[in-house]
Amino acid sequence: MYAIFKEEQIKQAKATYDQHCDFYKGNINLDQLKSHQNNKLRDVIKYVSENSPFYKEHLKGLTASDISTLKIDELTNIPFTTKDDLRNQGAALVAAPMHKSWIYYETTGTTGKPTPCPRNETDSIHNNTPLIINYRSIFEQYGSEHIVGVMGPTELHSTGDTFEDVFRSLGYGVVKMWPRSPVVGMKRVMALINELQITALVCTPAVAIAIARFMQSSGQSPGSTSVKLILTVGELTTPSLLRNIGDVWGAKVYSCMYASQESSILAVCAADSELYTTPLNNYYEIIDPVSGTSYDITQGQVMGELVITHLYEGQKPLIRYRTGDMVRSTYQSDGRQKIIPVGRVRDVLSLNGAAYCAWDLEAALLEQLHGCLDYAIRIDTKDGIDCLDITVEMFDKDADTSIASTLLTVKAHLEKAIPGVKISVISGETSNITATSAMVSWKAARIHDVRPSADNSDREAALALINQGFKS
Repeated sequence: MYAIFKEEQIKQAKATYDQHCDFYKGNINLDQLKSHQNNKLRDVIKYVSENSPFYKEHLKGLTASDISTLKIDELTNIPFTTKDDLRNQGAALVAAPMHKSWIYYETTGTTGKPTPCPRNETDSIHNNTPLIINYRSIFEQYGSEHIVGVMGPTELHSTGDTFEDVFRSLGYGVVKMWPRSPVVGMKRVMALINELQITALVCTPAVAIAIARFMQSSGQSPGSTSVKLILTVGELTTPSLLRNIGDVWGAKVYSCMYASQESSILAVCAADSELYTTPLNNYYEIIDPVSGTSYDITQGQVMGELVITHLYEGQKPLIRYRTGDMVRSTYQSDGRQKIIPVGRVRDVLSLNGAAYCAWDLEAALLEQLHGCLDYAIRIDTKDGIDCLDITVEMFDKDADTSIASTLLTVKAHLEKAIPGVKISVISGETSNITATSAMVSWKAARIHDVRPSADNSDREAALALINQGFKS
């Protein structure tokens, strides 16, 4: 990662790496962490107030004196930055001239105007460093020599570049291949896995599933390949779905990070398969998504919308950015939070008057359903009661002769997890809309809500994507 850096950038990279190593070794206590966050917060607020046209206006109530004494405990006095701000303001949020950016990315624009997401070397250094440190401990469990197949959603996405830098820094070979590209395609991806003896894949769960299906239809078992490790990105994924993907591939599967194109890396998977925040890089708040009130994250487990503030002077730092994502957070003694992304705020479903997150529905469905890699849910109301008609697609349709009995067990489990809702579970085939999850949302891909009050705008965006030629 450092080969193309200038001397000053190399020094910055080394200092950042050393500091993160100290943190993971426990050499930075809570008081030191808080002092670091306070100092970085002041630097970043000053930086964006002076250089970002949007933040000059957005933070105009802060004087130079206010900024010089600002503490993270006082962040609640600063207004949020929202997704609408990012969509409407675009390049006005950028705090450094575009020609100084390291690289340009943008969001897919499937549910609105694409958001510019340029990054500079400071962004790369701060975001890649915790990945390098944590992934080393994961990969070394599976040998010292790896070839990693990296598959991102689009050419304008950061996945390919980020993982290329990370794995090159670890000394591993990288193959960037796009199975949804008409030039590469599934057939060539399968050939590359076999020809190069690729040991690890980085992709969305939907892509891991699609490749497995293609291999099966081509007469090859995914479990017979050299792949022993899969890092999934970009989609809400429960441990049960990871287990099912791993069973099919004969590989260990990790949900390897929590991130977004606009906010970069917010949490990283550790060797224990859990996601942990990176408090040297970001300050995290958990808020009530309706009132905007911040919860005390130090008090056990809390659930709410994640709000982040970047603590490094990158190309486009965000201040109190409302991610729109619901998370469960458990505070750790070293100042990190163990988090579980449970779905977007707008994906929360009301079933018979009770609220359910995407994560809870998937977990309840798949907890006792091995061999299922895909599912779709239709929601309707009959006689005043909400009904879930669920179609599950089993990977090996011939192996389980007792599927009917298994689905009855799953149905009973769901009825306990979602009391009062009528549930039907059948085995069948899902449509290609389920593959659009990382491109639009879990709800768009999995849920068809035909109730009169339902909002299906995301589903319509996913269908439009398919009509434009998107293939799973």
